[in-house]
Amino acid sequence: EVQLVESGGGLVQAGGSLRLSCAVSGFTFDDYAIGWFRQAPGKEREGVSCVSSIQSSGGGSTHYTDIAKGRFAMSSDNAKNTVYLQMNNLKPEDAAVYYCAAALLCRLGQLSLWTSWGQGTQVTVSS
Repeated sequence: EVQLVESGGGLVQAGGSLRLSCAVSGFTFDDYAIGWFRQAPGKEREGVSCVSSIQSSGGGSTHYTDIAKGRFAMSSDNAKNTVYLQMNNLKPEDAAVYYCAAALLCRLGQLSLWTSWGQGTQVTVSS
């Protein structure tokens, strides 16, 4: 059974940092891409970053949308089956529920490709 469990959300002041974790089970990074997404109240879910599967043409490469470039960094620990999202210089507009998800391809703009999702972790940024 494929499972993804996020943790690490919380309340932080603007300009602060958080590190989110996504523990996965039931599959490996060899075969699946892992992505981070977020959804703020009243807004659509949007992609933040993803890492391609090791066996894909992307070979474990990391990709970011404009939301994340320069402030967020995604990493993975294969031994722990965990991916991380380090978020720095957080802004009030970063407040959202953050989700990790798995897919065969690392395509952040195609939500339908992401077939397995975690329950989400809340990030709140105070101004």
